[in-house]
Amino acid sequence: MAGPVALMGVPEPPPGPDAPPAGPPAEETERALGALRLVAAELGRRAELAGGEAAEVLEAQVMMAEDPSLAEAVTARTEAGVSAGRAVFEAFGVFRELLAGAGEYMAARVADLDDLAARAVAAAAGRPMPGVPVRDEPFILVAHDLAPADTALLDLQKVLALVTEQGGPTSHTAILARSRGIPAVVGVAGALELAEDELLLVDAADGAVYVAPTEEFVEQAREREAERRAAAARASADTAPIRTPDGRTVKLLANIGGAADVPDALAAGAEGVGLFRTEVLYLGATEPPSYEDQLTAYRAVFEGFDGRTVIARTLDAGADKPLPFLPLGEEPNPSLGVRGIRAFRETHEHLLDTQLAALAAAAEGTGVDLWVMAPMIADATEARWFAAKARAKGIAKVGVMIEVPAAALCAREVLAEVDFASIGTNDLTQYTMAADRLVGALGALQDSGHPAVLKLIAMTAYAGAELGKPVGVCGEAAGDPRLAAELIRLGITSLSMAPAALGEVRAALRT
Repeated sequence: MAGPVALMGVPEPPPGPDAPPAGPPAEETERALGALRLVAAELGRRAELAGGEAAEVLEAQVMMAEDPSLAEAVTARTEAGVSAGRAVFEAFGVFRELLAGAGEYMAARVADLDDLAARAVAAAAGRPMPGVPVRDEPFILVAHDLAPADTALLDLQKVLALVTEQGGPTSHTAILARSRGIPAVVGVAGALELAEDELLLVDAADGAVYVAPTEEFVEQAREREAERRAAAARASADTAPIRTPDGRTVKLLANIGGAADVPDALAAGAEGVGLFRTEVLYLGATEPPSYEDQLTAYRAVFEGFDGRTVIARTLDAGADKPLPFLPLGEEPNPSLGVRGIRAFRETHEHLLDTQLAALAAAAEGTGVDLWVMAPMIADATEARWFAAKARAKGIAKVGVMIEVPAAALCAREVLAEVDFASIGTNDLTQYTMAADRLVGALGALQDSGHPAVLKLIAMTAYAGAELGKPVGVCGEAAGDPRLAAELIRLGITSLSMAPAALGEVRAALRT
């Protein structure tokens, strides 16, 4: 995918109080006031594009940025010799204190003010503003990193591809991008040194990024992509079951985040859903979705898969998916902290109860075969606890994610407590290789084909076969045509992947 670069800025500390101004007071004043005008104009454009309630919120921010008293406070500081960035920061700080002490409703606007301050400070320094840029023409988004919540809300009509400096190939940001059909290359050192509007070619299949490619090179890349898509489309049309030489049938399933992904999954020939990421509903929310909201969202997915299996994963929060309404505290290493099922065994159990009840109720009358699994299960005790809770809420098929090496090593004991298991190869690889999946420099260690990882997968599949319980794979390894056949050989009964990968994997398995 080729297109112009659009840089996404990151919030940076403002200039210190002792930093010398970049120029005379008059120039600093104009720089600071110009930054406020720029922020107001940018937010105004966003409001026009957003419409509805979102537009009202953005228009309120525009009014804050255009407040004459704010401009006066900034001007007083620059005329006293303070740099533009520092003057903006200090002026916003005064307003922030006033809002914070003006009662609950006004205090809630503090976050809006902080966002404005970060944007204005960046603009005063001539840096890209924080947040996903808004443009009229399609672009390639280049960022230091991107939160899963931001990735889930990217405008597919505008964002051609995604390039980040941080993150590994199995980070949640990369996974969400692929699931939404956005070509993504992560962990690209020096990406933010690219120039705004510079032509970029992103080849996600090879994990390569080309700067200022020639027209001939771009055309060749487009032809290769067209051929790849055509082959995948032909394979998607052949929906006959995949059978192994020894007579086993292997299901090819889709990973989805919500109802918007259902048409693509069906069009790609998915036999069902192997991973319904229910947390997508929660991302970006300041309050937990109500029982009714969940019921509506889940039913919209289930109705699209009448007569097929849908495997829903309960809320997987923590690490790089923080939620405002689920305070887990500061942790030195969130990947090894309170995440997944661990977040619900103490103070937040009611959130899990609500979700399980909503899932069970949403499946009624849809004809869907609902299976529900919990993430980050470490041992048989946790599996037993979750199974009892899920069955009490009316879930007939209860399973677990095998992502922690301890669970794979004790797969027989864990599977004895549930009906099925699904191996999350992304986290299993991260924990087996002691390589944080968010660190781009460790991307080479995020290899689910490593012998150590494959041995843990084989142990789990063997335990499942021994107990007569299915074991699937829903990590990124399932969507890798080079690994799919090996996973099946090890005894895996289903492969679940982004809908865009189904055609290529099916084509590889046909050969």
